[in-house]
Amino acid sequence: MMACEPLRIAVPRLSALLVMAALVSSPAYAALDGTCTIMVTRTGTMVTNANASVLSSKPAGGAYAAASITIQPGVLGVLCSLVQLLNCFALTVVPPASFSSAPSGGGTNVSFNTVFRIDGSATDQPQNTPVKVLNGPHSVQIDLIATKSSGIYASGNYQGTVTLRCE
Repeated sequence: MMACEPLRIAVPRLSALLVMAALVSSPAYAALDGTCTIMVTRTGTMVTNANASVLSSKPAGGAYAAASITIQPGVLGVLCSLVQLLNCFALTVVPPASFSSAPSGGGTNVSFNTVFRIDGSATDQPQNTPVKVLNGPHSVQIDLIATKSSGIYASGNYQGTVTLRCE
């Protein structure tokens, strides 16, 4: 897993930062399987809803995280394309189990949901669900939603790390 260096963005009163980690296939299998290169191009920003129970990158004031992905086929990747299986690579996003940083008590009673879009599509792809992609370059937009089941978010900075996999 490659970790991104977090960029801190201040949002008045309550802020959160969404960063991505990337997992790519092993270089030892590159000639056979091909490669998938992930470059984080933008970290996201989460904002709170009116009653401070949800932090999300989706509403106005929030911003999705973004990555560029380039898939270079190996022998098997070309074979997958020839038989119209799209490709041997699939993208998946995995939400964090908890905030990587939060004010005291800010990370309790929180559930996380992550969705992503490929190449500017308006269709949200659900978390933990592999989506096959074609060889070549792609852009990925990722949103993180953190919902507090009880209480409200304390004022402060929150940071969550979403994992983007290309396998």
